[in-house]
Amino acid sequence: MEDWALIRHLHCSEGLSQRAIAKQLGVARDTVANALAGDRPPTYSRPPVESAISAAEPRIRALLTAYPTMPATVIAERIGWTGSITWLRERVRAIRPEYAPADPADRLDHQPGRAVQCDLWFPPAKVPLGAGQVGSPPVLVMVAAFSRFVTAMMLPSRVTMDLVAGMWRLLSDHLGAVPHQLWWDNEAGIGRRGRLTDPVTAFVGTLATTMIQLKPYDPESKGIVERANRYLETSFLPGRTFASPADFNRQLAEWLPIANNRLVRRIDGRPSELVAVDTAAMLTLPPVPPQVTAITELRLPRDYYVRVAGNDYSVDPSAIGHLVEVTAGLEAVTVARGGQRLATHERLWARGLTVTDPAHLEAAARMRQRFQQSHTGADDVDHPVRDLGDYDRAFDVDFTCTATVSDATDVGGEVA
Repeated sequence: MEDWALIRHLHCSEGLSQRAIAKQLGVARDTVANALAGDRPPTYSRPPVESAISAAEPRIRALLTAYPTMPATVIAERIGWTGSITWLRERVRAIRPEYAPADPADRLDHQPGRAVQCDLWFPPAKVPLGAGQVGSPPVLVMVAAFSRFVTAMMLPSRVTMDLVAGMWRLLSDHLGAVPHQLWWDNEAGIGRRGRLTDPVTAFVGTLATTMIQLKPYDPESKGIVERANRYLETSFLPGRTFASPADFNRQLAEWLPIANNRLVRRIDGRPSELVAVDTAAMLTLPPVPPQVTAITELRLPRDYYVRVAGNDYSVDPSAIGHLVEVTAGLEAVTVARGGQRLATHERLWARGLTVTDPAHLEAAARMRQRFQQSHTGADDVDHPVRDLGDYDRAFDVDFTCTATVSDATDVGGEVA
């Protein structure tokens, strides 16, 4: 390419002859003649040779016509491919767009105060839950879409009331305002098939906001919170150990201000600085807080324990047989009857445990002793015993034996 352009320049602009050009450039005179005769640079082309992947392409296209999303490894198995899997993947990647429909992702323009994206992140770390149990409880992550301000906390479970309590905690304590919309995916605790659960409906009604459940197979719509999950996993989690869920939340609360002070290139700003603009356009917190605890009414059984989230908690045994209200929050489990509190326990994160208040145990022992004494005393009372002879005299019955041995002998030699 360079020689062709130089040859034409020397001949047309400099006026050199073909012999002078060949001598100056050190090339053959035929090369100079061919360069001057052609109107475009010479190209080298090799006749096409059919490769193994080209021979298999019709069968690949036939499979993609019927199954546009079939993986390349499955295609290799179906066509009996024995060559390099890398070549096959490259060819499948090149021709698959002709058969698989495209899924365009729109650019979303998030206005201040409009939306907060919510999601559950399950950290790949073993957190001690107590009683020798370990697990990876869910972490509720909420990100303001405009400012990219991240809030998060670990929850005991992903049931509805824990999700509602977690959302209220993050909105009231960290943002201090309510967005116009809360975006979730199809989380079962929030709702399914376009219908929200009753506690979530009451929650958004109290906050005067709107719950948006995104359609399936649309991860780009909440890509902001998805990136926050990945950021937590790559920047917060490495190198950390946790003694308990409370320790996890403590370390997370200490780290989040650092994360929110980072420079986000997409918005050309820091979330900690832009969050004020975000919250200024949001709704104010409701004057009455929403219901964020699970309340269950039941009749206290004889063993004076109630079950909450797989654990049994003791209750004052004086309420046995009565209806009691069991209230389960993120931190505590309380039991009350008629406005009187009967039990308060710290909520456990482990499962299959029994929590007993020593005061309840002592009260049950005293009640059991009184019950046993009342029944034992009734059996020990002395009742008057009547002489059976009174009945004999009343019915003129005389069982006195007057026969002598000799009289008895006279009757067949037998003694009566």
